Amino acid sequence: MADSKEKLFSDFTAPSRQEWRDKIEVDLKGADYQKKMVWRTNEGFSMEPFYLKEDVDKLPLVNALPGEFPYVRGNKAADNEWYVRQDIKCECPKEANAKALDILNKGVTSLGFCIPSEKVSAEYIETLLEGIYMDCVELNFCTCQCKALELAQILVAYFEKKGADAQKVEGSLSFDPLEKMLMKGKDTTEALKNAKALVETFAAYPKFRPIAVNAYKLTNAGAYSYQDLGYALAWGNEYLAELTEAGVAPELAAQSIKFNLGINGVYFMEIAKLRAARMLWAQIVSQYTACKESAKMHVCAFTTTYNQTLFDSYVNMLRSQTETMSAALGGVESIVVTPFDEPYEVPTEFAERIARNQQLLLKDECHFDRMVDVAGGSYFIEELTSALATQAWKLFLAVEEEGGFLAAAKAGSVQNTINETNKTRHANADKRKEFLLGTNQFPNFTEKSEGKEPRPVCCVANATDGTCGCESTIPAIKTSRLASDFEALRLTTEKAKKVPVAFMLTIGNLAMRQARAQFSCNFLAAAGYQVIDNLGFKTVEEGVDAALAAGADIVVICSSDDEYAEYAIPAFKYLNGRALYVVAGAPACTEDLKAAGIENFIHVRSNQLETLKEYNAKLGI
Repeated sequence: MADSKEKLFSDFTAPSRQEWRDKIEVDLKGADYQKKMVWRTNEGFSMEPFYLKEDVDKLPLVNALPGEFPYVRGNKAADNEWYVRQDIKCECPKEANAKALDILNKGVTSLGFCIPSEKVSAEYIETLLEGIYMDCVELNFCTCQCKALELAQILVAYFEKKGADAQKVEGSLSFDPLEKMLMKGKDTTEALKNAKALVETFAAYPKFRPIAVNAYKLTNAGAYSYQDLGYALAWGNEYLAELTEAGVAPELAAQSIKFNLGINGVYFMEIAKLRAARMLWAQIVSQYTACKESAKMHVCAFTTTYNQTLFDSYVNMLRSQTETMSAALGGVESIVVTPFDEPYEVPTEFAERIARNQQLLLKDECHFDRMVDVAGGSYFIEELTSALATQAWKLFLAVEEEGGFLAAAKAGSVQNTINETNKTRHANADKRKEFLLGTNQFPNFTEKSEGKEPRPVCCVANATDGTCGCESTIPAIKTSRLASDFEALRLTTEKAKKVPVAFMLTIGNLAMRQARAQFSCNFLAAAGYQVIDNLGFKTVEEGVDAALAAGADIVVICSSDDEYAEYAIPAFKYLNGRALYVVAGAPACTEDLKAAGIENFIHVRSNQLETLKEYNAKLGI
């Protein structure tokens, strides 16, 4: 059989790089190769449209195996199994317990309990975990940082009381003072002193990890993938250094850290991020200890809230499904899928069921849990992994130059960088350089909010963080979903006494008027305007009369660039200020149109958000 394969391959000559490039140039028909084919990533590097075996052969870890150091291909060699995790907020322990037992029968294999600090007690834990078998389910807990050590001691006492096998108990306790420093602007340096005691409390439980790197909070604040990764590595290294300096064995310190990483919507980039994360973390840990088992990075992936939307919210399921696929193929140990209705309400039972099933489908229907490092060997993803690792490592080294992650967080450099990235991404969304389906691109024309309002960003577990006595003394990360500005605009429009009507005055060249009418409808519907498209009019007077008869507040003339010189000014004069007049496009005669008094133009280079805000102001909204 091997001989026949060799003969088959020998019958074909592999195309050279130049032959591939020549073929692409022919297919481009004169279009610029660099602009059309090269992906210029937000991470600061570019990716070619194709790679060859010779490119990948140059990479140092291309022949690494799954389950082997430095774990670029995953921690496991036999399968790609992961835990299906669902988090529960625990105001009432009896209700939380009933919900946990219910969802365990519906496919969940990992539970996350968010416990208010004032509720932390042995009695509370007894009620919360009643009937839950600790050696069969992964258990994760979070509470206020000042209560973490007390909760740890209660949990260990509970495990011992129940006779749990310490080698089988899996889970985590989200002790992460640095997260609070980043997100709340509070100096939590003092809380770091509890890290050693926490680790030692769980020393007999090798699969229970009490130290967390909650880098998913950066993803939810808009961070790019290389920032997620670079900062997460520096974050983890800070805890590793703190623990070893406090006298904890490096092997125990490393195995005690759990990385909670966010997954955004850039599909291939996120697969590469997870592969690069394991590889780089293994390199970091190897500087502390020669134990290769301790160098494994343990990751729970969270689908992001950053790109979720209030309007057209079912699209959130498509976003989170893509992100879940990235996480699964990237080889994580557990996944939390954010329910699609998270932006505007406490997730319903239906939304939580869908979130669980998104993972179960990937397992039971797609068999993602059976394939080890399915991305391995893809020339593109291997190159992407290497390029992203290089960029993230530069950021890691830059943080170390500042004195480490704690010093950088105290100085506010991490927070300022993430806030600036968030600001940039919002600006790109305003200009439609970054698309949000259903928000700034292809909005649902007829959708109403039906009372939905954006939920504030909060966490039940940290609701009583004031008990820690930490004061806000340093900059904090400002979290705002990418769609939030457009949603605020649309909700404002919806609450107006009259929702504006935008009428498409289509005339002239059929192809151009249809294309511009479609563009204009999408552009204006993002503000919640009622849009009326048309098949076309013979004269501008006919079109204006039809617009006024329809109660139009905005009249958009849609034609070709050449024909605007003929139609735009007569239509403007005939309308005579009875509605807001807009020209769709940026024709060569724009200056002549402006000279005639025409002020409003919409086109692909327009700042959509600012333009729509301006129109609302002109319409008295």
